Amino acid sequence: MIIYLHGFDSTSPGNHEKVLQLQFIDEDVRFVNYSTLHPKHDMQFLLKEVNKLVQESSDTNPLICGVGLGGYWSERIGFLCGIKQVVFNPNLHPEINMQGRIDRPEEYEDIATKCVEKFRTKNAKQCMVVLSREDEIRDNHETADALSDYYDVTWDETQTHKFKKISQHLQAMKAFKNA
Repeated sequence: MIIYLHGFDSTSPGNHEKVLQLQFIDEDVRFVNYSTLHPKHDMQFLLKEVNKLVQESSDTNPLICGVGLGGYWSERIGFLCGIKQVVFNPNLHPEINMQGRIDRPEEYEDIATKCVEKFRTKNAKQCMVVLSREDEIRDNHETADALSDYYDVTWDETQTHKFKKISQHLQAMKAFKNA
């Protein structure tokens, strides 16, 4: 089973395309839609929903995957649910860059203080990171600097922030999922 979390733009047609591409790894792909506007509510909802999906699944190696803001949540929720994560161009600081786009961006800071201390150290090697060199939204060199001590980072030379095409990474994702 693969759980897919969309980024800030939940209605992007690229979400459907990514779900279809993920089905080449596993037929059981679950798209989880969340509000993106209320971080504390989103965290509670995602934690409950992902935990329920993991408990109901017979897959011994479930995976959670997300792009942008979905990558932010995939890393955290995957860690809390004890499953591996794949993140594409994750938004590591929505408390800063979501100002004016969501109701309470400061809730991300509060979430960070309530999460497990040094969770990336405890989550080491459980997350696969794919970063685009052509990301028009974020400086992924900063993201690589923040994550490379904990996770393997792969660079994509052609995709933009929304990562419309992930097929070139599917075999690596499959190997990571089943390892």
